[in-house]
Amino acid sequence: MTIGCLLIPRFSLIAAIGDRREMLTEPAALAPEPGGEQLIGEVSGAAEAFGVRPAMALSEALARCPRLMLIAPDPGRAELLWERSLRRLEGIGAEVETSSRPGEVFFAVGGLLGLWGPHPENVLGKALGSIGTPARAGGGPTRFCAYAVAGAARARRRPIVVSPAMTRSFLEPLPVTLLRGRLPGDEGEAGRLVESLERLGVATLGDLAGLPRVAIADRFGRLGLRAHSLASGADSPLRPRRPHEELLQALSLPEAAYGTQLDRALELLIERLVADPLRRGRTIRSLRLEAELAGGGSWRAEAPMRSATASAERLRLVLGPKLAALPAPASVLAIRVIELGPEGNDQPTLGQDECERRRELLSEAVRQARAAAGRDAMLRVVDVESESRIPERRAMLVPHTP
Repeated sequence: MTIGCLLIPRFSLIAAIGDRREMLTEPAALAPEPGGEQLIGEVSGAAEAFGVRPAMALSEALARCPRLMLIAPDPGRAELLWERSLRRLEGIGAEVETSSRPGEVFFAVGGLLGLWGPHPENVLGKALGSIGTPARAGGGPTRFCAYAVAGAARARRRPIVVSPAMTRSFLEPLPVTLLRGRLPGDEGEAGRLVESLERLGVATLGDLAGLPRVAIADRFGRLGLRAHSLASGADSPLRPRRPHEELLQALSLPEAAYGTQLDRALELLIERLVADPLRRGRTIRSLRLEAELAGGGSWRAEAPMRSATASAERLRLVLGPKLAALPAPASVLAIRVIELGPEGNDQPTLGQDECERRRELLSEAVRQARAAAGRDAMLRVVDVESESRIPERRAMLVPHTP
């Protein structure tokens, strides 16, 4: 089976820079993620000339290039632009597997030969034309090999496909630094693994593949075994994503909001999401909280559910603590559904006590009152600034959620 790869180098950096493309000619890099490890992101070509590379410690990067410009990361914009390209690629029939880095996608070529064949190069050429952005393309029997081929290719050139028999010989002379970003888990840990291999004299993938697996496991553990498998031409099968409709609720805040204002905005977004007709009664399995920061850039936090649910109360319990990690005041707050579950609500219990029965009756009474007199028929008091000297600021009325 041939796997195709489309690669747009420095995609996240380009998305964060926006219209200021002249910054790509200067030493520039994505600043560390707020609240994360102090490692820089993608870097420009001018920064690479100083020895600066992605996943490098910020202190080391500044020591190598004191005039390095740090660009605030904007993962929301990068994902939005990349999602448009993925939709175009799915439009030609490709089942895509996306990685955690926008600008990089994999798909199986064999199923598209009947449409755009007869050779894999024809399919890759069609994929290049479909995304509407200059990119590099390559193919190989494994995901890692296809990535290596695409990385060595040039934009707007005829794609190259490596056969299974040539996989090992193609990978052997490549530098071991190609493993950066290819290993699971924390990028900092993977970067330290690559640095350790270089210090030990393992410069190429062929050198790594020639080492005994027992020695690799004893020195580097599971991460080292994964790196050894990739260098030897082995990889896990593709897991294409499921086609899905865009299910997003966003709220523009009148001014930079923080604290209690964000809590109220989150409640409103959850109510809109639960009532969204695009959900079609299905439960929610995984979602993401996103924000555009007032000072520039964006922020996001994944929120997987232990079990699929459509309960607004459970969604609020999961998303509420995520707001505490927001690094700065936000101008836009949004909730994006990543994966939907089956239809239906949570399964009821076999028995029902008196308190649960009373709560259901009260909820039904609230629903009927709001249906007859409008949304503001039932309100509840919420403490906002309990220590304020102004009585009107101590509490506020919000719609009651049964």
